[in-house]
Amino acid sequence: MDRCAVPASIHCDHLIQAVEGADSDLQRSIVTNQEVFDFLESAGRKYGIEFWKPGSGIIHQIVLENYAAPGMLMLGTDSHTPNAGGLGMLAIGVGGADAVDALTGTPWELKAPQIVGIHLTGQLNGWATPKDLILHLAGKLTVRGGTGRILEYFGPGVLNQSCTGLATVANMGAEVGATTSTFPYSSSMRSYLQATGRAPVARAADEAAAKGFLSADEGVEYDEVIEINLSELEPTINGPFTPDLATPLSKFGNFIQEKGWKDEVSATLIGSCTNSSYQDMTSVADLARQAKAAGLKTKVPFLCTPGSEQIRATMERDHVTDVLQDVGAVVLANACGPCIGQWKRDDKKGEENAILTSFNRNFKSRNDGNSQTMNFLASPTVVTAMAFSGKLSFNPMTDSIPLPNGESFKFTPPTGKDLPADGFTPGRTTFYPPPTPEPQPETEIVINPESQRLEILEPFDSQFGPHNPRGLELPTMKVLMRVRGKCTTDHISAAGPWLKYKGHLTNISENLLITAVNDEGGDVNVAFDHEHDSSQSKTDTIPNVAKRFKARNQPWALVVDDNYGEGSAREHAALQPRFYGQSLSSKSKVLVLKNE
Repeated sequence: MDRCAVPASIHCDHLIQAVEGADSDLQRSIVTNQEVFDFLESAGRKYGIEFWKPGSGIIHQIVLENYAAPGMLMLGTDSHTPNAGGLGMLAIGVGGADAVDALTGTPWELKAPQIVGIHLTGQLNGWATPKDLILHLAGKLTVRGGTGRILEYFGPGVLNQSCTGLATVANMGAEVGATTSTFPYSSSMRSYLQATGRAPVARAADEAAAKGFLSADEGVEYDEVIEINLSELEPTINGPFTPDLATPLSKFGNFIQEKGWKDEVSATLIGSCTNSSYQDMTSVADLARQAKAAGLKTKVPFLCTPGSEQIRATMERDHVTDVLQDVGAVVLANACGPCIGQWKRDDKKGEENAILTSFNRNFKSRNDGNSQTMNFLASPTVVTAMAFSGKLSFNPMTDSIPLPNGESFKFTPPTGKDLPADGFTPGRTTFYPPPTPEPQPETEIVINPESQRLEILEPFDSQFGPHNPRGLELPTMKVLMRVRGKCTTDHISAAGPWLKYKGHLTNISENLLITAVNDEGGDVNVAFDHEHDSSQSKTDTIPNVAKRFKARNQPWALVVDDNYGEGSAREHAALQPRFYGQSLSSKSKVLVLKNE
């Protein structure tokens, strides 16, 4: 095969660690990860795949700005691929194996999902944002409520929302397990397409919509309909440790008091693929201007992650960046950063603390590697307001901040701009790929056999896996462990510093289940080997016991609870157990892990 069967792109957004700020962090990352970036670029060159260089931005924001279009079907190897549903398409997060099927022209299959209709009426007002809509819905559906289902939003409330606001909602459909989320074509989508240089696509969508396409069929019957009146929504905060623990802002102070938590915020973070649109950034800049006029600066670290080079450059041109930095913000590189654990944080491991983010996930240890960091999810505007208060119980709708002169300051509801009046500016175009590059089959893809970052993936031994009759004979199988409680892909294959080994299965498998709790004893990263030899101890780390089983050609199983594999579309969470010889796991799995 000399070229991909479908258009494809490669993005470098996972390996840039937040340390000091955008420029120095990016340069450090390029030096540290040059081997991986060169490999990806050469693979793209060989097969005619567009290669977006490190620093160009987060895949989902880049896709929304450049590729997404109403009515399209797209696969992406990340669970937040449905972000593109904000432009009225079906965008589905898959694992690498499914993506390879599409790239090679093999038909891609999906078990027919149920369709849930989310009927929106009313209009958001005050401090309520599209982020609060999906946080509220996550509380209703829970992390399992969307599994095997597509969420289709409809009703008059949809028409009041910006395209990027809809993308935020679609993005976090992943947190309820939804296959994807989508919206009918609207005027805000047309405006966004035009603003991002795709007026011809907007005209084609207008023509299709005029013929009755790009919206739900009249009289469609849904498997379930959920009614939400946007006029009744208030800001919502979800967490800690799970994205479906939703608490209205008006009740959050009491919630903290009941739990006995410290009324302190240790850090605030905005941006990421979920909330780094121009509308998000101009809304938080409005709050920053209000605070600056009152003589306030942020009381805790306030980190901002632009979603793309285009967003960063437009923020800079329109003085949004200046306003944020004036009140104490640190602008990070255009990358996933702290959202996926790429954050070199100077805190004390094991010390309980609370952070507030506008990200999409808040699993234990996810952001900073500290299992005692409570991550609460909120809108960018609520997160920003909290940065000036420093108190977890602060409600900007009702509370004031004391000033040094004895007076007090109260925020007014923020206002942002859906789109920049002067259009977007592309910024540093050296990050961008040439459009529709031709394949260069003569390109050599080199992997150093001594590399600790890249490794050619070998087929698994036939003696392991579900197609081996011996592997499924229960009398011959051992149970590695019974996992207690939630077991996300972050538990199975931790992110953060381990992401550098994503191209090396042997090395990354050393993190197998290292943050999972063994129900036999309640310890983290402890497993038991009841057939150990005299040179070994009975207990060891989970990866080490799994390696012992593999060395003995011993098939093994995991006993897990519902929704095993919730979270990121991290194929390593499927590959690593198989690499060590896992044959079986019990109970339910989420879609991506099951397909892998």
